[in-house]
Amino acid sequence: MFQSLGARPFAVPAPVFLVGSYTADNCPNIMTAAWGGIVASQPPCMAVSLQRVRASYTAILERQAFTLNIPSADMVAEVDFAGLVSGKKTNKYKALSLTALAAEHVDAPLVAECPVAIELKLMHTLELGSHVQLVGEVMDVKIHKDCLDEQNLPLMGRINPLLFVPLSREYWTVGEMAAKAFSVGRSIVRPLLDEQP
Repeated sequence: MFQSLGARPFAVPAPVFLVGSYTADNCPNIMTAAWGGIVASQPPCMAVSLQRVRASYTAILERQAFTLNIPSADMVAEVDFAGLVSGKKTNKYKALSLTALAAEHVDAPLVAECPVAIELKLMHTLELGSHVQLVGEVMDVKIHKDCLDEQNLPLMGRINPLLFVPLSREYWTVGEMAAKAFSVGRSIVRPLLDEQP
């Protein structure tokens, strides 16, 4: 039986991103965000929702660009730090000994230590109360070579992305693959089609 927890933001798992941007004085900055993900296939778009008071929010609007870096689970302490400390007062790249790389297609920094880095051009902003959703068109996806298979497809186990659980405020990791998408459901679809007159 369900137990009501009221109207609260909840989905599991929530992807964890290190959002990259440049400050007004060209200093690379990151912040941790878990309110985000894929929002369109064509053109490929992703979004992240930030509070207006965040230094990253202003920086992204000014440069019309940002990166979404996907950290691996072994970066959990660095990720948490990047969400606790303000980029207005701390150079987080320097404090965490992370490497800022200039993106190729947008005016924002990548995090070299993250297995995945996504370059986005800001397309839309949507006011949503406590947060503003920043929708970006994906200009490029970069994945460390050792996290790709022979067909250049991502290897989830090698990426080992960090995940967030809202409400309980916990970081988790990915488990085993359950099944192949657009395939496992065929065992249900076929018999249903066969039953139709």
